[in-house]
Amino acid sequence: MDRRGFLVASSGALAAMVAQWATAPHSAATSTSGRRIGQQVVTLFDTRLDALRHLDDQVGSGQAYDAATAELRLITRILREASYSDNTGRSLYTLAAEASQLAGWCAYDSGHTATAERHFITAVRASASSGNDTAGASALAFWANLRYTNGDPRGALDLINGALASTRNITSPRVLAMLHARQARAHSKAGETAAAYRAVDAALDAYDRAGPASEDLPAMYWVTAGELHQVAASSALSLGEPHRALRHFDAAMSHHDPYDTEKEARGTAIYLARRAEAHLALGDIDAALESAHQVLEHMSGVDSALSSSTLTELRDQLRTHRHIRAVQDFLGLTA
Repeated sequence: MDRRGFLVASSGALAAMVAQWATAPHSAATSTSGRRIGQQVVTLFDTRLDALRHLDDQVGSGQAYDAATAELRLITRILREASYSDNTGRSLYTLAAEASQLAGWCAYDSGHTATAERHFITAVRASASSGNDTAGASALAFWANLRYTNGDPRGALDLINGALASTRNITSPRVLAMLHARQARAHSKAGETAAAYRAVDAALDAYDRAGPASEDLPAMYWVTAGELHQVAASSALSLGEPHRALRHFDAAMSHHDPYDTEKEARGTAIYLARRAEAHLALGDIDAALESAHQVLEHMSGVDSALSSSTLTELRDQLRTHRHIRAVQDFLGLTA
C-alpha cells in the first residue's frame, strides 16, 4: 500500500462532520425539469452496483474503481438533469452514496488514501440528502476502517460512535453488526482490550438478531458470522493474544454460517496472513508457512494493495526466522 497517502479530514473535524450528517434535513427535492425517470432506473442502477461489488471481491479494486466512479458520475448526472419524484430522488441519492462508498473502498484498497477519504465524505453527504441513515452508517463504517488502518483509531471511533447514535434508524442488522465489528478493530488498534471485546460481543449479538441474508440489504451479503469471527481474530492479534486469535480464525471457518473463501479471495488472503502471524507469535513456524503458502494461492489474479501490503508485513516477520530452510524458500519465492 502507498503509505504516502494522507488523510483529508483532521481528527478533530470528524465528530463535527458526523454531527452534521446526523442532523442534516432530507434535501432530495422533486425535480420537474428534464426527461422523467422512475423506479425502473433505480432498479437498473441497483443491479449494476451489485455486480460491481462482486467483481471487486473476485478481481480486486484496480478494475472496479473506474467502473464505480463512472457509475457515480452517471447517477449524479441524472440527479442534475432528469425529472423525478421525491421517492425516486431519495433512491438516487442512496445509490450515489453506495457508488461513492464503493469507489472509496476501491481507492483505499488500491492504496490511494486521500482519494478514498474524499469518496467516503461524498457518500456520507449523499446519504444525508437521501435521508437514509442506514446508507450513511455503512459509509461511516468503511471510512472508520480507513482511519484506524492509517493510525487514527480515535477518529475512527468518532465516526462509528456517531453512526451508532442513530441505531434506531438503522434498518439493517448486518450494518449494525459491521459497525460494532469496526468498533472492535478501532479499540484493538488503540490497545483497549476490554472495550474491543465488548464490541466483538455486540457485533455477534447484533448478527444473531439478523434474519436471512435475503431479507437484508443486498450490499451486506458479505457480513456473515464467519466474517465477524475473522474481525474478532484480527482484534485479538492486535491485542497480543494469538491463542484467542486462532480460536476465532477457526470459528470463522467452522461456523454454520462460515466465511466464504471462494467468494472473498482478497479477504481470505489477508486473514490467512494474519493467521500465519498468530502462529509465528506462538513459535509454530510450520503452521505459519502453511498459511503463508495459502495466502499466495488466494492472491493470484487479485489486484489489491491491501493484500500485497499484508504479505509484505508477513514476510518482514518471517525474516527473523530466515535461518530455517523452508522460510528461506518462501522468502525467495515471494521476493
